[in-house]
Amino acid sequence: MTGSENTTCPPEDADARRAVAPVICYPNDALPQPDLMWIRSQREHAVKTSEVLVPPRDARCFEVPAGHFFRITSVDGPQVGDLNLWNRNDLSERFYSGKTRALHGTHLTTGERMWSSFPHLRPMATIISDTLDWYGIDAYGGSVHDVIGTRCDPYTGNLLSGTQYHHCCHSNLTRALADHLSIPLGEAEPAVHDVLNVFMCTGFTRDTGEYFMKASPVRPGDYLEFFAEIDLLGNLSACPGGDCSSEHSSDTASCHPLLVEVFAPADRDLEGWESPARNGYDRTHGR
Repeated sequence: MTGSENTTCPPEDADARRAVAPVICYPNDALPQPDLMWIRSQREHAVKTSEVLVPPRDARCFEVPAGHFFRITSVDGPQVGDLNLWNRNDLSERFYSGKTRALHGTHLTTGERMWSSFPHLRPMATIISDTLDWYGIDAYGGSVHDVIGTRCDPYTGNLLSGTQYHHCCHSNLTRALADHLSIPLGEAEPAVHDVLNVFMCTGFTRDTGEYFMKASPVRPGDYLEFFAEIDLLGNLSACPGGDCSSEHSSDTASCHPLLVEVFAPADRDLEGWESPARNGYDRTHGR
């Protein structure tokens, strides 16, 4: 650990305390599992209905009806993106990165889900295809598509270096949401939330526990594809760090666009499929 010059002397049983085996906080074998075979069967004949090209160092919103699919693709060069999701009909229901991390782990891949905020806590989107699933966890403890980072933002930049940088992901997402909903920046900003870092390769250092990034393994043509479990409003920022090999917020890093495509299933009725119900907790909180 870092941050202290003085370290408490270890007790006699320090090694025994460290040797205690870990316990998984939220065993996820009881989670409702997506039927990937059925979802993919719907995807086979899905028809593309729209696309949005997200410019480098900027963000764009997109909408995906429940039961449809969306794909995020790297084009032109290696590029990471910061993804926000909301319930299109109720912006108070948004992606909950912390609970998603607790349920699935620090990085997401095929078959795992993006969960929504309290009191809803239900699947928003399910990952059905990931061309970087081969990467796994590398020797540094790094992996791809993380839910541990937040998003690069102007406040931290100002805190650490006194800058006024406006094309970080937080600002990009704020501008895009304000433009899409035709609302003031001050109203849009509180709705922007912690992200899924698409294509970003990250982890924690073993010696200090610090969050690190490294050059993303993404290449043009790689994609991450989702099934929309509810009506979604998405917002994707093409990070000013490019592939995050050296810079996180910069006008000097090599940056590229990201492509978002939306696909409609051929069977509009989806064979009786319905969006997941909101969480069944009664919200009495013991009163």
